[in-house]
Amino acid sequence: MRKRLLSGMRPTGPLHLGNYHGALANWVRLQQEYDCFFFIADWHALTSDYEKPDRIRGYTYDILLDWLSVGLSPEQSTLFIQSQVKEHAELYLILSMITPVPWLERNPTYKDQIEQLSSKDLSTFGFLGYPVLQAADIIMYKPFGVPVGVDQAPHVEITREIARRFNHLYGPVFPEPEVILTDTPKLLGTDRRKMSKSYGNAIFLSDPAEEVAAKVATMITDPQRMRKSDPGNPEICNVFDFHKLYSPPQFVAEVDRRCRSAEIGCVECKRRMAEGLNAFLAPIRETRRHYQERPDRVEEIIAAGRAKAQQTARRTMDEVRAAIKL
Repeated sequence: MRKRLLSGMRPTGPLHLGNYHGALANWVRLQQEYDCFFFIADWHALTSDYEKPDRIRGYTYDILLDWLSVGLSPEQSTLFIQSQVKEHAELYLILSMITPVPWLERNPTYKDQIEQLSSKDLSTFGFLGYPVLQAADIIMYKPFGVPVGVDQAPHVEITREIARRFNHLYGPVFPEPEVILTDTPKLLGTDRRKMSKSYGNAIFLSDPAEEVAAKVATMITDPQRMRKSDPGNPEICNVFDFHKLYSPPQFVAEVDRRCRSAEIGCVECKRRMAEGLNAFLAPIRETRRHYQERPDRVEEIIAAGRAKAQQTARRTMDEVRAAIKL
């Protein structure tokens, strides 16, 4: 029996290169070694987008296409939609009865999101309590671990605390999941800020080749290099970081040398990088097109993932109800 892993994503828009290198590439690798459950957290999207829920369904489908296009396999992993497994809501309700409010209020991500999303009214029970729903999502499947970036590690720690408290009150039902930190390469948006849909600086996995080239053309390079004749510093150039991911190693070395000696200008450098990036994205676009043309197959994948997740969730909830004498 392979150890189980679980992780998920909120459907807030199409996925971009930051999502790929921050999570998806690692998921594709992990599915070769572990029994993986990956879910689209559409209920979680409601915690911040409850005023405009009409977009969540479309984003959910888009994310599933993105997952399939990068190589997540329904034959190797269980891919499912959170809201289709109603047991998540039941476990969330039960865990909310035992979770102390101070645990939620001290969550650093909660405080950060309140500040960053100041344009939204997030003074709701759902937003405060989303770590409890996340805990239910995770421990429902009793995973060995949860692969996350370092910024998400506090969420898993709250999950461990909630599982520990349940076990203390009602007996050992839930193992405490391990935090599996993932290394992510440095990859900023086109404006040198963190790549984000909300910043308008993202390159999406589904972008056509011409749109990728246009976005790359706007990327900020070495801010101290004003003219082509000025020597550049690749170490502080975002385009060079992309080269290291998408260009052949010999060309990366060539760009490093020619940039420092002012033998290559930023326009040519960007053009060559866009070629390498589009070559990387070409098979992803092709696989996405394959599934877009076969909606019935996508629905089959959704149904199969739902069935397998429900089977596991129902077993867990039988144990939970027995433990709390309901």
